[in-house]
Amino acid sequence: MSDIRTEMPVLARHEGRWEGVYIHVDPDNKELDRHKAELQCRFPEDGPFAYYQINTYTWPDGRREELHFPATYRDRQIWWDTDRIFGRAWEIDDRTVCLTWTRKDMPGSYLYEMIQISADGNDRARTWHWFDGDKLVKRTCIKERRVG
Repeated sequence: MSDIRTEMPVLARHEGRWEGVYIHVDPDNKELDRHKAELQCRFPEDGPFAYYQINTYTWPDGRREELHFPATYRDRQIWWDTDRIFGRAWEIDDRTVCLTWTRKDMPGSYLYEMIQISADGNDRARTWHWFDGDKLVKRTCIKERRVG
């Protein structure tokens, strides 16, 4: 498990708790949804997963959703295969992690994400591009701040 920190140092900088806002827009940038999020990014010392992320979303109307994303590690990438998603993440430079995944409940769809972390490791920006049948159907813009 220790190889992940050495071989994916940019991802290792994401360890901790993050708070932010997700803004979903249609292809013409019309806002579809906005909600708060808290993410916990962990590198467990024991167990089957090299990386474990918990996302907790809250909406202004009081709705709340908590999702768990355990990932394995191989070939300098982390890999997800959960009830919700199948995908992977890899580093492309000293500040950027790229992801691609499919939603198991959305056949024919796929997403790409880019995450940039600041030099001091306290801020990050993420963008998702959602495709269905190779057509852009939505984007998600996320601004987060480390809180722990």
